[in-house]
Formats: sequence, structure tokens, C-alpha cells
Amino acid sequence: MKKFQLAFICLSLALALAGAACNKTAAPANSSGASNSGNSAAPSGGKNFKLAFVTNNASDFWTIARKGVEKADAELDNVTVEFKLPGSGGADEQKRIIDDLIATGVSGIAMSPIDPDNQTQFINDTAKKALVITQDSDAPKSDRTLYIGTDNVAAGRQAGGLIKEALPNGGKIMLFVGKADSANAKERIQGIKEAIAGTNIEILDVRQDDADPARARSNPADALTAHPEIAAMVGIYSYNGPAILDAIKAVNKVGQVKIICFDEQDETLAGVKDGSIVGTIVQQPFEFGYQSVKIMNQILGGDRSVIPAGKQIIVPTLVIKKDGVEEFQKKLNTLRGRS
Repeated sequence: MKKFQLAFICLSLALALAGAACNKTAAPANSSGASNSGNSAAPSGGKNFKLAFVTNNASDFWTIARKGVEKADAELDNVTVEFKLPGSGGADEQKRIIDDLIATGVSGIAMSPIDPDNQTQFINDTAKKALVITQDSDAPKSDRTLYIGTDNVAAGRQAGGLIKEALPNGGKIMLFVGKADSANAKERIQGIKEAIAGTNIEILDVRQDDADPARARSNPADALTAHPEIAAMVGIYSYNGPAILDAIKAVNKVGQVKIICFDEQDETLAGVKDGSIVGTIVQQPFEFGYQSVKIMNQILGGDRSVIPAGKQIIVPTLVIKKDGVEEFQKKLNTLRGRS
């Protein structure tokens, strides 16, 4: 239990930060972003900055990151922030969004690269026109200023630990993901492989859905039909866990086929609570949003001391199992503004 409490340090800090700005109300977010207008002071040497936070898809995962963006926006009198979600989860759409933002004169962009290796030149070109940081998924070969987010290899190892707990005698498993070539997916899968090395656990396949909800649902259903021997399924993206659970429920194999997943969608946490999901590895997307805005403002204001030597700010991941899900859910609901 001690480890669990320590793991919540960052989340508790986020709650404290959320309360600190309660005397100032952010403008309501709309489909294009969170905008904060009419503020008076400009603490960064009198400069006002237009910033943007660009996700890698339209998953519910980003709802909490938006809350962090809005909170930082509300606390800073000299910034306005656009919040953008690529609907298709495609790199081309993300590029169009960022090109449009550059055309409107944004000073800084925090982006989650969809295809980092193939977006390196694009990120480099964008970094010549505005400050670029990465969040959630990194592009370390690019000219981005820094990365804020998860150590996804470590998160993968945590997921691998849950797989080993669920299958102490080994078994065949399958992984499900939106974009298998995205940096965060590759790193999580790498971490899982490292954790299960030397065991009798075998990965049959990694099934990709390209952020298509229909494929996200059909992939696990098809796998259960083709491979009735599957002992566990692992959801790499936030929406994969609920899709896997639905497929397993449909064939009455809840508990028989173990589920391990990532992130904190409501259906995932409900599954952890009732025991149909072994556990989930959760990030702290509130911090992605909050810290991205705060740090971009500091850098643009001339304070580069916030850039670590390694150019990475790692936000710890948490392992949520049945014994800790209720406490986590309460904290999460507070961040989401739910009662």
C-alpha cells in the first residue's frame, strides 16, 4: 500500500495545482480548443503567447489532458491555448492541423507525434517557425526542445509484470494497438517483451486498428475465434481495453481470458473494479497538459533553465489493480470535475 500512496504524489500535486487557481475561471473549451481571453497581467516580460496542444487522436484519454491545459491557461494571464484533436489519428491530418496553427501565428506547440520517424523533417521545419515540444509520444531524433510524458518502456515493463502475475505458468497472448509504429506503442511493446523474457509467455501477434473504432472492436473478436487458446489480451491504447472486454464478454470468457491494458477510461476502471480486467497502467495526462503550457510559457519568456539536460520530463505511470482502483477513481473524478 505504501508504494501505491507514493505513486500518487504527482496526481495529488495536480489536484493541489487545480485548487490553486480556483479564483480564476477559464473560458469553456470548445471543439477547437481552450481559450483564455481578457486576462490582465503578462508575467513573461510583457509578452503574450499563443500556444497550441495537439494530440495524436480523439480518444477520451485526452479529456484529462485538456483539463490540465485549461488549468494552466487559467493561471497564466499572458497566454491563449488552442487544443486540437486529429479525428482520424493520421499523421497527414496532424500535419495539416499544425500547418494551420503556424499560419495563425502560434508561438509554441506541444504535440504528440503520430509517426515520429517519418515526421522528423516536418517537426524540424516547424521548430524553425515556433517552439516545439513533444508530449505523450516523443520524437527524439527531431529538433523538438523537450519531451513531457511517460517513460513508455518502463510502462510496458509494468504491464509485463501484470501479465506475469495473471499467467504464472505462461500462455499465449495477443497485443492490440492503434498505431504499432507510433513511438509510445513501440516502446510499450518493447517494455512488455523485456518483462516477459525468459518466461513461458508467447506473443502470438500485435493487431493494429489504425484508430478505427470498428477495427478496434473486431480485432479482439476475430482473434478469439481464430485462436481459442489465447490466455490473455493486452490493450496498448486507451480504447483497446474496453474493446477487448466487450469481445471477451460476447463469448463468455470473462476471467478465463485475462485482460491487461493501459489508461483510465471509465469502462477500463469499471472492469478493474469488478475483476474482469487484471489491471491497467495509467499515465497522468493532466500533467501532460498542465506542464506543457507552463513550460512553453517559461521558455518563450526567456527561461531555458526549465529544460533538463536530457531534454525529457518524465511523468510517472501508476499500476492500478482492484485494491487501489476506488481511491484512484475518486482522485480522477476530481480532476475531471465530476462529483
